Amino acid sequence: MDTWVVVGLGNPGPKYAGNRHNVGQMTVDELARRAQGTFRSHRGQAQVADVRLGTGPGGVPGPKVVLAKPMSYMNLSGGPVAGVLAMHGGSPERLIVVHDELDIPFAQVRLKQGGGEGGHNGLRSISSVLGTRDYLRVRVGIDRPPGRMDPADYVLRDFGTVERKELPWLIDAAADAVEMIVTHGLAAAQQRFHSPA
Repeated sequence: MDTWVVVGLGNPGPKYAGNRHNVGQMTVDELARRAQGTFRSHRGQAQVADVRLGTGPGGVPGPKVVLAKPMSYMNLSGGPVAGVLAMHGGSPERLIVVHDELDIPFAQVRLKQGGGEGGHNGLRSISSVLGTRDYLRVRVGIDRPPGRMDPADYVLRDFGTVERKELPWLIDAAADAVEMIVTHGLAAAQQRFHSPA
């Protein structure tokens, strides 16, 4: 089965839509917009859209991708992700999770496969339910909270005024990174996104 599953992490509902913690869902929404995909409810507590991302050699449509947004709260993301993988015959090796990352400066995107969860409850839930950490991550930098602000409060706040001006560019970059992984592989995507501009 050659289908990729791309999951955008976040919390459900309009109250959380603009939060830093929801930058993963914002990225998946952008990918759906580019591919003219429409989300529908999935019985495993997620919304999914079937699309093709990017273009292959000769302009042929890129690989099949299932875009997914868990409709559970962040710390329960594992169940919906496992449900989408099971329904679409996906494997952890072809799972890309897009999520906010405190340890990366705002507006930077970093890519990796496997590794720890860095205290991210959504990743911890996915790793626990899948029984593996060996899936791909598109890590979208949101920076550390200022002063002594609790990181748990910081991620549940909307982006600041200055950040909001740069946010469309950041979402574009994260979406580009996902497309590049599925069309050219992780190493090529890392080379592009980890190189100094």
